[in-house]
Amino acid sequence: MSVSANWNYPTAVKFGAGRIKELPDHARALGMKRPLVVTDKALASLPITQNAMALLSAAGLDAALFADVRSNPTDENLEAGVAAYRAGKHDGVIAFGGGSGLDLGKVVAFMSGQKRPVWEFEDIGDWWTRADPAGIAPILAVPTTAGTGSEVGRAGVITDHKAHVKKVIFHPKMMPAIVICDPELTVGMPPIITAGTGLDAFAHCLEAYCAPGFHPMAEGIAVEGMRLVKEHLPRAYATPSDIEARGAMMAAAAMGATAFQKGLGAIHALSHPIGALYDTHHGMTNAVVMPAVLDANRSAIEVKIARLAAYLDIAGGFDGFMSYVRKLRVDLKVPDTLADFGVPRAAFEQIRDMSLTDPTAGGNPLPLTRELAGHMLEAAFGG
Repeated sequence: MSVSANWNYPTAVKFGAGRIKELPDHARALGMKRPLVVTDKALASLPITQNAMALLSAAGLDAALFADVRSNPTDENLEAGVAAYRAGKHDGVIAFGGGSGLDLGKVVAFMSGQKRPVWEFEDIGDWWTRADPAGIAPILAVPTTAGTGSEVGRAGVITDHKAHVKKVIFHPKMMPAIVICDPELTVGMPPIITAGTGLDAFAHCLEAYCAPGFHPMAEGIAVEGMRLVKEHLPRAYATPSDIEARGAMMAAAAMGATAFQKGLGAIHALSHPIGALYDTHHGMTNAVVMPAVLDANRSAIEVKIARLAAYLDIAGGFDGFMSYVRKLRVDLKVPDTLADFGVPRAAFEQIRDMSLTDPTAGGNPLPLTRELAGHMLEAAFGG
């Protein structure tokens, strides 16, 4: 087989219920004595966060908490986080939370020792080589949701607050050196967040599986990740205390982020501008546009989706899989259309134009043209 490809896989993951107790030991292993814990505003005062801070304090680590993080973190949040890191003379970052806390925490660690503006490290070509690797602080990641998989990613998504555009900041050393995946931390998630984050994991696996290119390992991980979501997301949604289901969803989230190094596509290319413009939940936005994107890409993915459906024990090939996706959205109370989601029809052209330049657009199974993106949006607005 004459194929050439570059493959990368994640980092050390400490997986299991109760493993948050190991947080101080792993922080020390990374050389941290004064870690900055980065999380979002909603998590800052919750018991799981306060318990983590207490564990660090009891172990003699001089940790501080930074929580000025929006649900879609911005460059303003980043600037404040880097200032807090430098002012506190911290020596590492513990990124704690869902996608917002994890993404911002990683980029704070990355930018803590850089001299160039953050937008000069956008994931374009080899821009990442502009960074000073010695200026990247060690990162320990602790996910508290099961969706983005940012804990095993080498990038962070930051919104340019002036342009209202989400941008991907990338560097290989942005990969957390150690990850603690403790499903007990996700038990308190409200149902809407369980649904949104779980569907985000599903979207990551689905788009990675459908993306063009040769990466059989990523495809295998994506397929099994979707099986875990199919079997366990409804359980976690219905019974929040189901630790087995919560653990399976944490695994699926990490698998999705591992798989999507193969590529994403128009689900994310549309979701990113919608989130940047209207501050919508990323995973739920993915779920709203998913059927329209699948249908528009049918000619390129029908055979693959039929094979996937068979593995997931879904009858009916592509049509059966589409029926499953639509029923799952109903069961998890996903808005049926973008109009139901609160996105105005007047934003149609702006979203379409922004989607074409989103870094995930290139992974769509069909070339994402103005016409195709417009067709997808029309379908998503109309259900």
